[in-house]
Amino acid sequence: MTSGPDRPFGSRPSQTNSSSAKRRSPLIPTLVVLAVLVIAFVYVSQVYADVLWYNQLGFVEVFVTENLSRIGLFAAAFLIMGASVYFSLRVAYRSRPIYAPDSAVQDNLNRYQAQLEPIRRLLMLGIPVVLAAFAGTAAASQWQPVLLFFNQEPFGEQDPQFGLDIAFYVFTMPFLTFLVGFLISVVIISAIAGILTHYLYGGIRLEEKGLFTSKAARIHIAVLAALFLLLQGVNYWLDRYATLTGTGGNWDGALYTDVNAVIPTKAILAAAAIIVAVLFIVSAVIGRWRLPIIGTAMLVIVAILAGGVYPWVIQRFQVVPSEFSREEPFIERNIDLTRAAYGLDEVETTAYNPVETPEAGALNADGETTANIRLLDPNLVSDAFSQLQQFRQYYQFPQTLNVDRYEIDGEIEDTVIAVRELNTAGVPDGWINQHVLYTHGYGIVAAAGSTTEPDGRPTFIQSGIPSTGALGDESTYEPRIYFGEESPLYSVVGAPEGANPIEIDRPQSEESDQQSRSTFQGSGGPNVGNIFNRLVYALKFQSTDLLLSDQVNSESQIFYDRDPVERVEKVAPYLTLDGNSYPAIVDGRVKWIIDGYTTTSDYPYSTQQELQSATQDSLTAEGLATPLPPEQVNYIRNAVKATVDAYDGSVELYAWDEEDPILKAWQNIYPSSLQPYSEMSADLMSHVRYPEDLFKVQRELLARYHVTETEPFYSNNEAWSVPNDPTLEGDDISVPQPPYYLTLQMPEQEGASFSLTTPFIPFVPAGQEARNVLYGFLAADGDAGTGEDGVKSDTYGTLRLLDSSGQDSAVGPGQAANLFNSDTTVSQELNLLRQGASEVISGNLLTLPIGGGVAYVQPVYVQSSGDSSFPVLRRVLVSFGEEVGFAPTLDEALDQVFGGDSGAVTGDTENVGETPADPAAPPAEGDPAEGEPAPAPTEPVTGGTDDPSADLRAALEDANTAIQDGQDALADGDFAAYGEAQDRLSDALARALDAEERQTGTAPAGE
Repeated sequence: MTSGPDRPFGSRPSQTNSSSAKRRSPLIPTLVVLAVLVIAFVYVSQVYADVLWYNQLGFVEVFVTENLSRIGLFAAAFLIMGASVYFSLRVAYRSRPIYAPDSAVQDNLNRYQAQLEPIRRLLMLGIPVVLAAFAGTAAASQWQPVLLFFNQEPFGEQDPQFGLDIAFYVFTMPFLTFLVGFLISVVIISAIAGILTHYLYGGIRLEEKGLFTSKAARIHIAVLAALFLLLQGVNYWLDRYATLTGTGGNWDGALYTDVNAVIPTKAILAAAAIIVAVLFIVSAVIGRWRLPIIGTAMLVIVAILAGGVYPWVIQRFQVVPSEFSREEPFIERNIDLTRAAYGLDEVETTAYNPVETPEAGALNADGETTANIRLLDPNLVSDAFSQLQQFRQYYQFPQTLNVDRYEIDGEIEDTVIAVRELNTAGVPDGWINQHVLYTHGYGIVAAAGSTTEPDGRPTFIQSGIPSTGALGDESTYEPRIYFGEESPLYSVVGAPEGANPIEIDRPQSEESDQQSRSTFQGSGGPNVGNIFNRLVYALKFQSTDLLLSDQVNSESQIFYDRDPVERVEKVAPYLTLDGNSYPAIVDGRVKWIIDGYTTTSDYPYSTQQELQSATQDSLTAEGLATPLPPEQVNYIRNAVKATVDAYDGSVELYAWDEEDPILKAWQNIYPSSLQPYSEMSADLMSHVRYPEDLFKVQRELLARYHVTETEPFYSNNEAWSVPNDPTLEGDDISVPQPPYYLTLQMPEQEGASFSLTTPFIPFVPAGQEARNVLYGFLAADGDAGTGEDGVKSDTYGTLRLLDSSGQDSAVGPGQAANLFNSDTTVSQELNLLRQGASEVISGNLLTLPIGGGVAYVQPVYVQSSGDSSFPVLRRVLVSFGEEVGFAPTLDEALDQVFGGDSGAVTGDTENVGETPADPAAPPAEGDPAEGEPAPAPTEPVTGGTDDPSADLRAALEDANTAIQDGQDALADGDFAAYGEAQDRLSDALARALDAEERQTGTAPAGE
């Protein structure tokens, strides 16, 4: 044996080296396997974290039911789509003709076949799998309509066209539409896959004499075409019922053209589609395409003529010339079913003819209403709460406060309430500070709605650190706020018994620099005491500190998803939640109360509303409130009242509207998630209120659907609208006024109730100037009672509508605002209040049906310049008809309008109202409130010197000095000095007003 010239004798042959090079390194497969394992562990760990979270709250059935439903739908759709496409590909490939290429086209196809052959098996499996995955994902998103279909409950009401129960449209139609649509997509995709395969392998080819199809291809295509047409026939048949929820006409629902043209032609098209499907089956047998092609062409022509042209002809030549007579019965259906779907069918409407001239003693019958007129604007006083009750940089109050009612000294009083939440922006940096030490807010702060301190500050009925007041203290309620609207992303809490507490609880007192410490007691979140759970949550929050920190112990729990609305959304994914959750002290705990709605867009003949646009108002426009999502609905019920415990995060769901069929269906799906409302405590029941977003949706519709007769409804000449908010200026002037919570007694109502209210003015088309006269006033009764007997009040939820549309002279909110702005006395005094760079802020304009007419009440706030300033109540505006009152107190303003002693009516015998009587006005009877210093003016209130100009300059200088002193006092946290400065400011403004009156000759000197 001899060696080659380039290889030494005895060396291994070159093919041995080549074989060695072909051996793959195990590194790449190992890395791939590791990557798959890591991804799988991360995914499984997040599922495990969700299970821990739901299990801790007691709602694991929600998580399991939803995910099993999704998995089941995904698997079913995956199998159906995947099997159908695979079978279509397989049939087309196995039936391919075997022949030699006889043309350039076939030769090219053979080349494609040769290129695909190495990966043919992979494609035959991969294409169906990919398409099946897309189909499964789409189907899994439909888990709610599928579950509702199998758990539906009857409405007990029939539609006026087909006589079917409303449940058919709400529960059955969405499911059938989804199912038929899915099957049609399966057939179409399978047909495309089969046709392409037949073409690629010669089963379908173009020849000189025409299109050639093999027998197998012909049968394959015919069967798929027949299936498609059968499904299309079912689709046509379902379209008949879909007309009842259509939105294409002037009114929602099936109208004259739909009933007399569309519905009959859809039935004809359904029958024609089935006939053509049979022709395709026949063609597969006889081998001729002429019959199905003719049938298909005829079906297309019929679809165009019967489905489009014929309804157009009916609409144009029968309906348009005589629209009202043709559409009247269908308009009546729309009115009746819209009112039923939105809960407007039981509105108590009362004709109201408001008087225009106020009379002395006219308020005697409205004592409960006037005594509870709320002058503390919850949208303006957040800064006052922050400056007076925040105490530490790591606390905060929401921008918009809430209105509730509490029993104080045996009387129910409207209350502006807020939670002192944790502000993580004010917490020092560092993982331990952010997630272990600073974990919770502290306490409820509440102020009387109808009274303020002498200097215009809120009158707090619950305040301070430690928390004290009329609503309780630390011995009667748990003030710590671990779960709130501004809580941290997550916190780690809890420690073994006997361990030193490390959480920053609160300052030991308002003035103390020392912090008290505490440890969470109870069950509020998943346990992270073992290394596996710590690893799971370290991955979830991408935090190595959570895994390695020695501050995490065997008893540690992790709190996350802490926003009350977010927690309820997760345990009740079938609800649309109100944009405003509000806190209340209930049974010794701070509870967040959230209203949940069941909705659908499939209620026949009901007008659709977009929730987001319907719930927009001036508060949402300014970012002070959250509108509902942009969801189209034509049915809504306040089905659920939910609570979230601010201390341990526990969630309770109460079935509030137990007659709602949609809620009943969800109770069938989740049998243990909801409790009957009879399980609500008396304390909780007393804080339930009528939901704000539902009221906005209802008032938007009631503006038109208060009309129940078809002729005026058709002409739209009795339509109303919600007035724009007159307190706004500039570009926001076209934003609707928000509804307001008030305790008031409506005419013909037996007693006052906590209500949600809104006025109406005439509807004006776009581009025309609004006629801002009052046409209606709506109040929703929000008092549910105490629930002590297991039932709620019969009057709760009653919508009371005052209809004053026949009285074009009734002043509307915009006119009332104009009266305030144009009144000479008001403008002069407001100009004086603006002295010293102070800003005058108009509070909420309240509409009140009192005194036999309509009164408007608006608080006026003044805010000085400076970072530490906040609005304080200085004046009250009242109007009735054309009369305007403007005074430091509500009583005085009412007296100016009604010319009587309103103190007896409002229960204000000691100047309980807002600010004390202006020193320039006659002194009120009675002594100052206990604990408040009496005003001590430095100069006589009236008279002054003989030079009014000098008196005015001196008064304004004193006012500026008082404003600056007040700002300095606030910056130093010296509230006693701040109060004294406010007293001096009030006195200086009074002297300035007196001097101006003497200077202009409106009051004699020394009067």
